[in-house]
Amino acid sequence: MDYKDYYQVMGVKRDASQDEIRQAYRKLARKYHPDVNKAADAEARFKELGEAYAVLKDVEKRAAYDQLGANWQAGQEFKPPPGWDAGFEFGGSGLDPADAASFSEFFESLFGQRAAGGPGRRARGGYSARGEDHHARVLVNLEDAFTGATRTITLQSAELDQSGHVARKNRTLNVKIPKGVTQGQRIRLQGQGEPGPGGGSSGDLYLEIDFQPHRLYTHDGRDLYLKLPVTPWEAALGASIKVPTPSGSVDLKLPPGSNNGKKLRLKGRGIPGKPAGDLFVTVELTLPSANSERSKALYRKMQQDMDYNPRASLEE
Repeated sequence: MDYKDYYQVMGVKRDASQDEIRQAYRKLARKYHPDVNKAADAEARFKELGEAYAVLKDVEKRAAYDQLGANWQAGQEFKPPPGWDAGFEFGGSGLDPADAASFSEFFESLFGQRAAGGPGRRARGGYSARGEDHHARVLVNLEDAFTGATRTITLQSAELDQSGHVARKNRTLNVKIPKGVTQGQRIRLQGQGEPGPGGGSSGDLYLEIDFQPHRLYTHDGRDLYLKLPVTPWEAALGASIKVPTPSGSVDLKLPPGSNNGKKLRLKGRGIPGKPAGDLFVTVELTLPSANSERSKALYRKMQQDMDYNPRASLEE
């Protein structure tokens, strides 16, 4: 997937004001509208223009896009880093899901989960209304799901300054992470969304939980996965091996004759819950290096004494 430079698509500078963005879109939309422009690429250009405008006209999406794309160039191979938008606060407004689905894979990879929604209720004729709900993705440690924790998080949001340019602001919150939380779960902070117009009540803030990459474990729901390096003799003869878990080490009985890739389950050693997840341990066979005459001699003796051909099934 290639990176798309939406500023280049619209022919504006990266520091363009929102008024300049709107003017550029109106001009180019008239130029490339398929009803007006009969060139073979007019429809594709018009669609690409609409996608770029959908991001750059939205103050929050534009700020997030700017933060992500500062070091990328159009056409450069691109893969959004995990949790790229963590800590960025989005409001309740957005695209209709049907419209979002019509955009490119690049757009979907960035804003597919942020596109749905609708305009917040605004005060009219002197009536007050509830403020929009906000949402943000936050990164927490996997260990927090085992013990629960209170964390200080900083959220970044965007607004227009007096000159019509996008400006960023930060706010800090103390958030209680409940024990047993899973990736994708949302925590509601009542009244921490947008203030209500006309003196109405504030919306809520929904924090979507994501886990920091862990050096040992991957996860799926409440289940955890660990690659366990073992020696050839442990795999062949069996062994009792201490295995780390987020709640402390346990003794795992490795059966004799365990092949590389064998999966073992430690029931209930995953993320707490009702029921708790499991910890799946995958055997990863490792070989000692033949970096001395003694080790080389041992390998030669194994070669001579052991009747073993791992490629027997390939022979006709």
